[in-house]
Amino acid sequence: MTHGWAGDVLLAGIVLFGGCVQWLTGMGFALVAVPALVLLLGPAEGVVLANCAAGAISVVGIAEGWRRVRAPVMVPLCIAAVITVPAGTWVARQLSEPLLLASMGALVTVAVTLVMRGLRVPALRGGRGAVVAGGLGGFMNSAAGVGGPPVSLYALNADWSVREFVPNAQFYGVVVNAVSVASNGPPRLTAPVWALVVLALAAGALIGRALAGRVPERRARALVLLLALAGGLSTLGKGVAGLV
Repeated sequence: MTHGWAGDVLLAGIVLFGGCVQWLTGMGFALVAVPALVLLLGPAEGVVLANCAAGAISVVGIAEGWRRVRAPVMVPLCIAAVITVPAGTWVARQLSEPLLLASMGALVTVAVTLVMRGLRVPALRGGRGAVVAGGLGGFMNSAAGVGGPPVSLYALNADWSVREFVPNAQFYGVVVNAVSVASNGPPRLTAPVWALVVLALAAGALIGRALAGRVPERRARALVLLLALAGGLSTLGKGVAGLV
């Protein structure tokens, strides 16, 4: 699965970095980790491990910020996500690995580009916008492990501040990642590798929280998006190469 100790160390490094980014910026584990996890473990295992890790981080985060969750918005958004998760799982299982890699890479690349450009979309406003964002996010989360960009675009169009966005994104992360893992099944890792992943997540959280007050938020988010874009393009390239 991870090709010996070197693969295990690389896996731990990816998870640690993703966890650090998530705690530092309030988003980004899946964006920066999924392309690397997919290339290391394969599409199926990489996606579901990202779902597990991002969901665990969201559980810890929401314990501190649950009072700021906007239930009237997040409930329909999460219901829409839950409905589309099985469709994403089904689509991912129908595609060959090269085509799935190319599709994942394209999804990540397009989603990150839209977030970077701050796209304003009338369809992503109000109650209807919450349902659209949730539906897209659920499908993308189970198919490609990256369900955050539609919610980020919804928050952008709703003019949410970062303080408003983070707890709501964590609430969404708990729900959609739990349903995605239930739909896809847990990753098949050995007990020592699981222990390594948990330690890496904990270390990433400690580093991210220590850096949170020192690194300007705008620079951190820009770095996350640039890394995610590079990872998406790499995954897209590998998928296209396998199709040729």
